[in-house]
Amino acid sequence: MIEKAKGETAYLPCKFTLGPEDQGPLDIEWLLSPADNQKVDQVIILYSGDKIYDDYYQDLKGRVHFTSNDLKSGDASINVTNLQLSDIGTYQCKVKKAPGVGNKKIQLTVLVKPSGIRCYVDGSEEIGNDFKLKCEPKEGSLPLRYEWQKLSDSQKLPTSWLPEMTSPVISVKNASAEYSGTYTCTVRNRVGSDQCLLRLDVVPPSNRAGTIAGAVIGTLLALVLIALIVFCCHKKRREEKYEKEVHHDIREDVPPPKSRTSTARSYIGSNHSSLGSMSPSNMEGYSKTQYNQVPSEDLERAPQSPTLPPAKVAAPNLSRMGAVPVMIPAQSKDGSIV
Repeated sequence: MIEKAKGETAYLPCKFTLGPEDQGPLDIEWLLSPADNQKVDQVIILYSGDKIYDDYYQDLKGRVHFTSNDLKSGDASINVTNLQLSDIGTYQCKVKKAPGVGNKKIQLTVLVKPSGIRCYVDGSEEIGNDFKLKCEPKEGSLPLRYEWQKLSDSQKLPTSWLPEMTSPVISVKNASAEYSGTYTCTVRNRVGSDQCLLRLDVVPPSNRAGTIAGAVIGTLLALVLIALIVFCCHKKRREEKYEKEVHHDIREDVPPPKSRTSTARSYIGSNHSSLGSMSPSNMEGYSKTQYNQVPSEDLERAPQSPTLPPAKVAAPNLSRMGAVPVMIPAQSKDGSIV
C-alpha cells in the first residue's frame, strides 16, 4: 500500500527478471481498478512491439509515465504525477514474455493535507464569561489530530483544559485574566500538517447598559435625520410643482394687454374710412354723433404730436372728375373737431 498527498507524485514499482526460456515478445501492461468498484478495469499505459501507448485512460492522460527508458532491462515501474482523489484505487502491473507471465498489485491512497486552518474565539472574552476556542481546517483527510499549546506568558494551561487539548474545541468556563495569551493549534494527518495562531485577551466586563443606550440614541437620531431630509425634499418638490402650475396658467389663460394708444388710433382710423364714403348731405349729422363716441380718456392719454400749421394742398377739380366734394374733419389745437 502507498499513501500520498493530493498534488504529489506517486512512484509505483514493478521490476521483473526474465528466464532463459522466455523467448517471446515483451508486453507490459498497467491497469487500474477504481476504488468504487463500479467501473471496469482500465488500461492506463501499455508497452508492446517496442512502442509505448499512454493515452488509454482520459483521467490520467499526460500524468502517467514509465520511469525507465529501457524496459527490457527489467524495470516496468511508473510515476503518477499531480495526484487527485480520483486516482485512488488498485493498480496492477502485468509482464508477459512467453512462456513467462508475472503480475503485481499496488493499493494507492490519495489523502488531502490539512490546510486553511482557522482559529477564533466563539463568545465574549470577558472575565467571568464562558466561551470557546475553536480550531477548524478548511480541508484535510481524516483522521485528523489536534494539539493546542500556549506560547506566551506562563505556558501553563488550566487543568480543566487538559482533556480538550487534543480536540478542535476548548470550552472555557468562568474565564479569568490569567487565560490571556497566544495559543497555537496544530492539525495533522498521515500526509501533512498545518497550524494557526490565536490571541486571547480576557478583559473586565464592559458597561453594557451604556453601550445599549448609546446604540438606541444613535439609532433614533439617525431616524430623525432621515425623516427631516425626506420632509425637506418633499416640500421642495411641492413648491417647484406649484410654481410650474402657476406659470403654465399665466401663459395659457391670460392674453397680453392691448395698448390704449393703438386702440384709440384704430378707432379713429376706422371712422375716417367710413367718412370717406359719405356724401355732404349726411356729413353734418355723422360728425355730431360718431366723433362724440370716441373715449375721451383714450384721446387724452394718446401721445400729442407737435402742432403744425396745416399744409396748403391744391384741391383737385372734383367737378371735372364727376365726383362730389367731401369735407374732411380736422382737429384744432384745443382737441375739438372742426
